[in-house]
Amino acid sequence: MSSTSMSDCSLDRPGTSDEARALRAELVGRAREIVPVLARNAARTESERRVAEENIALIDEAGLFAVMRPRRLGGLETDMRTKLEVSRELARGCGSTSWATTLMNVCAFFGGLFPDRAQRDVWEASPGARIAGVLAPTGEATRVDGGYRLSGRWGWASGCLHAQWAVVGFPVPDEHGEVVDQGLALVPMSELTVEDTWFVAGMRGTGSNTLVARDVLVPGHRIISVPAAIGGRYGTEHTDEVLYRSAFVPVAAIVLAGPQLGLAQAALDLVVEKAPKRAISYTFYDVQTEAPTVQLAVAEAAAHVDAAHLFAYRAAADIDQAAVDGVYPDYTARARVRMDTGQAIEHAREAIRILVSAHGASAFAESSPLQRIWRDSEVASRHAVVSPAISTEVYGRALLGLTDGVTALV
Repeated sequence: MSSTSMSDCSLDRPGTSDEARALRAELVGRAREIVPVLARNAARTESERRVAEENIALIDEAGLFAVMRPRRLGGLETDMRTKLEVSRELARGCGSTSWATTLMNVCAFFGGLFPDRAQRDVWEASPGARIAGVLAPTGEATRVDGGYRLSGRWGWASGCLHAQWAVVGFPVPDEHGEVVDQGLALVPMSELTVEDTWFVAGMRGTGSNTLVARDVLVPGHRIISVPAAIGGRYGTEHTDEVLYRSAFVPVAAIVLAGPQLGLAQAALDLVVEKAPKRAISYTFYDVQTEAPTVQLAVAEAAAHVDAAHLFAYRAAADIDQAAVDGVYPDYTARARVRMDTGQAIEHAREAIRILVSAHGASAFAESSPLQRIWRDSEVASRHAVVSPAISTEVYGRALLGLTDGVTALV
């Protein structure tokens, strides 16, 4: 049965060009073509706790690691809606593959916020270079001539097993050692080590291990201020590039909804496909399709999947429109994106919960893709940047004129 996809949903940024829509359709189509391979490799990706190299190669060949790279350095520089739809489509095949791809792509967006010299360090000689990273400032730095000496540990760095560079957060000290800022450093993976720490219940294949730095020299041009970025002040000199005018935290949040959309859609498609072939044990229903309980569950789940898409696509449209207009969204507008992201994730998670119950206990057989979808969603939906509870609090406070006291990540 074909997917009940919302890729053609009209909730798009007003004024989106035919060219942009055509590129989006092309990229989503390329992602759709490799979904069967991702699905076939999903169990291996999970058991090996890293994305299958065949998946990485196919995604790279399809140009799907380029969606947030600067066009002038070999990328596609697409909009947020395109980014969401690509992640969504990949997750229909494998949640871990989509998550790792999503995180490397958003780190490419972060890379595009750095000064031109740093961007050329990454992509000028290697246009296909990928970036992983962790925003949390868990490192330590010492100021030296021309930059900083950086040491520390950063978990969880999704995609680090397939990246050539990393962005990592650290407290920025002055010459006296007093912390005066929070920085984001761009570091070659060759100067870091990866500690194998990712042992989890879901999203097992993302390889979200811990990055370790020991006295790594980071030149000043490869560092940007996170508080400045949160306020829309970036290091890039290319201020005409629309994508890199997008709001920092809203982008960091909404991208994480993409895999959830695909996981929920995959669950819905699977349950709808199997229902005509499955009985309901200890009842007189020979097939699930005859049971009103299943009919109601499928309808309710489909509504949750639709709602998840609508919230996510509205957030993407808000981000894209502000970037086109060259206007940095105010606090309340940014808070609403966090709220929309949280709502998208909650609706996707609830859809999967309903579908697992409707399908029956066999959904939890190790041979069933549903149990992996369920576990992947449950783990990924707890990411701190998209916590629905915190996002709701942030938005509620913003509506009441309160713009502090919860988190700086708005």
